[in-house]
Amino acid sequence: MKIFVSGPIQGMETKQDYRDIIRQICIQCGFEVVDPWEREKVIYKRTKSGWWNDVPAKDFIRRDLEDIEKCDFVIAYFPRISAGTCMELFYAKLKGKKTICICKIKNPSPWIVAHSDVILKDLDKLKSALRQKF
Repeated sequence: MKIFVSGPIQGMETKQDYRDIIRQICIQCGFEVVDPWEREKVIYKRTKSGWWNDVPAKDFIRRDLEDIEKCDFVIAYFPRISAGTCMELFYAKLKGKKTICICKIKNPSPWIVAHSDVILKDLDKLKSALRQKF
């Protein structure tokens, strides 16, 4: 079984440690992890001003959506609102995937709530959620 890890990247390029924690928990629970950060982190290391304008947006998004389609579950991490994470969560539910949302937002949008099978307040509860619910 595969899990896609979704979470904010843009504006948090140097704060991606949460992905390692999620990966380790998923592996301990017997899941294979698909993480777009592994593919995309090289892109975010660019230093030229305006580099983002050179990234072909449709191809960038297409790869993430294809990865979601290949997975059984999506874990969406929300330490803050992220357009990409919201879209990936929505797409996952549209495709019938099971979703776990780790949401640190005080009053999450109804869109986040409605598209999450499970909502956790922090990463500490992820292991038991994976073992109990899924």
